[in-house]
Amino acid sequence: MKKILSLSVASLALCGALNAADLKIAGSSTVYPFTSFVAEEYAAIHNTKTPIVESLGTGGGFKVFCEGTTDISNASRPMKLSEFETCKKAGVTDIVGIMIGYDGIVLAQNKTNALLNITKKELFLALAKEIPQNGKLIPNPYTNWNQINKNLPNRKISVYGPPSSSGTRDTIEELVMSDVSKKIPEYKGEYKTIRQDGAYIPSGENDNLIVSKLTIDKDAFGIFGYSFLVSNSDKINAANIDGVTPSEESIADEKYELARSLFIYINAKKNPKEAFDFAKIYMSDDLAKSGGELEKIGLVPLSDDKLKASQKHVEDRKILNDELVKAGKVF
Repeated sequence: MKKILSLSVASLALCGALNAADLKIAGSSTVYPFTSFVAEEYAAIHNTKTPIVESLGTGGGFKVFCEGTTDISNASRPMKLSEFETCKKAGVTDIVGIMIGYDGIVLAQNKTNALLNITKKELFLALAKEIPQNGKLIPNPYTNWNQINKNLPNRKISVYGPPSSSGTRDTIEELVMSDVSKKIPEYKGEYKTIRQDGAYIPSGENDNLIVSKLTIDKDAFGIFGYSFLVSNSDKINAANIDGVTPSEESIADEKYELARSLFIYINAKKNPKEAFDFAKIYMSDDLAKSGGELEKIGLVPLSDDKLKASQKHVEDRKILNDELVKAGKVF
């Protein structure tokens, strides 16, 4: 693969790197294409084997990370306190989290369909296991979208989405299920339970598989990260959520309400030289800056100020602590 990084960076990286340890990386399916791209760059620059990158979902990635199996964990949400505690109990105590950019969760469909405008509440009512009726909760009776709102299409509710191990699923539960339910008195707080009657179809940790299903099933919808919309724009389109179209601009300025941050987490004691060399390449201007190679494949880049802060954080290697994890931050 042709090296993209500048010769000065590449020559520095080559020094003493020919015997680099093999890096193992796993986690989020959303972050997977970006990390896979960086892995090829890393291998080309260091003249070494391409690091192994697996798509296990954010939760699955943290599981093997805490077991000490992987060096780096891809995540489409911040690490949970429970995951952090699990890592510490297993001896993985020195963890450095790095925010790599932004993403938005999209509700996509076959491009032959007219563009859809939907609210978060309507999406919630399509996905929830129970809905309010006459002051109480009942099993979700909706089978077609136009039963929720007559202006929605007369199509069967069939949504391919991530499994419970996925960070995308966690984000849907927070940004849609929890946020909407808190505003509906019958739920008496947050409600995150997604229906299991066949309307929502967990589809593994392969977002390309969901895209392929949408090319066949023209009535269905799929939930996945924005980058998969970008790379398949000839086949699918995405719904406007509460009147906002998912785009790089609306995700970066958080006007699109299903925007989120993306991360990698590094075991700072397991192959630290190689892992942080990998992180430096990941966060380099050539790849991570606006106009960089990762933006071309769908990553919404950090602002220049935030990128500089993240680059400094890679150098400083500040270790995660309970306070940072509770706040959903990495530094």
